[in-house]
Amino acid sequence: MDVVVIGSGVIGLTTALRLQERGLRVVVVTADGLLSTVSAVAAAVWYPVGVEAGDRVATWSAATFAELARQAGDGVPGVVMRDTWMPALRRQEAAAEPWWGAGVPDLRRLRPSELAPAYADGWRFTAPTVEMPLYLPWLLGRFLDGGGEVVHRRLDTLHQARAWAPVAVNASGLGARQLCGDDTVRPVRGQLVLVRNPGLRASLRIQDDPAGYTYVHPRSRDVVLGGTFEEGTWDLGSDRRTAEAVLARCAAHVPELREAEIIGRPAGLRPDRRGGVRLEAEDRENGLRTVHNYGHGGAGVTLSWGCADAAAELVAAHR
Repeated sequence: MDVVVIGSGVIGLTTALRLQERGLRVVVVTADGLLSTVSAVAAAVWYPVGVEAGDRVATWSAATFAELARQAGDGVPGVVMRDTWMPALRRQEAAAEPWWGAGVPDLRRLRPSELAPAYADGWRFTAPTVEMPLYLPWLLGRFLDGGGEVVHRRLDTLHQARAWAPVAVNASGLGARQLCGDDTVRPVRGQLVLVRNPGLRASLRIQDDPAGYTYVHPRSRDVVLGGTFEEGTWDLGSDRRTAEAVLARCAAHVPELREAEIIGRPAGLRPDRRGGVRLEAEDRENGLRTVHNYGHGGAGVTLSWGCADAAAELVAAHR
């Protein structure tokens, strides 16, 4: 093999595919089953949330937006372009475009006629939404069809990756805390609520709700409601009271949800990193050349293809 990718979440699989497209032989080594990663429970709507703003992040976000929009047009399973409303309770600076706005072709300010009485301002745009239980198997299928291999094994050190290839991409998410001794990596727990879709089609995202971060993301059969950002919490248990609070604040903005039936209360641990995403090359003492690609916080899907492109460039430059 030419490259070993550590991790089978959306970051690992998209990177593995970009490496394959360059003609490299790739093996993915993962401790988790495909639907056991945090990617599998993500709301997975394009938006750079839970990650430090900056030019690199804006570039990766825009590249991923373009790729997901192309995939939606091609009918890739689980990928849909959806009308997205982002109202604000407080007035924003009149001329200020969001730092991520350059990558969104139809971004515009909400008109006064579109603002409900509770809202003072906001944005509207079309964003890619991804149903991960459909999308992750599609990514894996593409990888396997391209000759890729998957090995289910938990690594204790990066050195162990040398058993498969001379070059590794470290897309291990929270696992990087142990593999790299990176104490800046920490979990940010997120609990969601899944309800049956009462007929909603547009996404809603409210950043400044004092009751908590609020989003409503319809999918083909359900609606994802959120959410929580609990820093440093490793607990994956589902809390009923938290779910009820999430549903209540979402229903306050979308009345159709008041009688919605709860069908799931999943939780996941976002792989956050103080200092932002680590995407860089490193030559290690054991002769293993490593490209790190982890620390995406709550924006794994949003940054996935842009970071995969950048990681593949680093691999090519360091082979």
